[in-house]
Amino acid sequence: MRALMRFPGATRHDAAVQRWLDARDGALAGLARPWFDALRRCGADVTELMHDGMPTACVGDAAFAYVNAFTAHVNVGFFCGTALPDPAGLLEGSGRFMRHVKLRPGRPVDAAALQALVDAAYADVKARRAAEAAQSIAG
Repeated sequence: MRALMRFPGATRHDAAVQRWLDARDGALAGLARPWFDALRRCGADVTELMHDGMPTACVGDAAFAYVNAFTAHVNVGFFCGTALPDPAGLLEGSGRFMRHVKLRPGRPVDAAALQALVDAAYADVKARRAAEAAQSIAG
């Protein structure tokens, strides 16, 4: 199992994340904000921070997803994306672990499929944290 990316500085609501979201405007803001809000809504144990210049959502201290805005698109990315079921084929990327969904203004997105990825990413990292905790207790 892949080791989780840990961010002990993650907090329930990071002011730097909110500033980043507030600084976005136009069509990209309309794509970035709702999806970061979706990450925040996954559970009471979701924390956040800025990592590599992008808002990152964690389960406790373990990163599960991020949102980043570029010139013409927004990425919703998943740290353990290669482990996620993706029947709608939304995930892109060729990295060893991470995958992302690219959102473009004016192009429809399968919101239900993307929400399913968000939910799966949260559940996956939550389960990985629990497995790590059980393993450390066992020995």
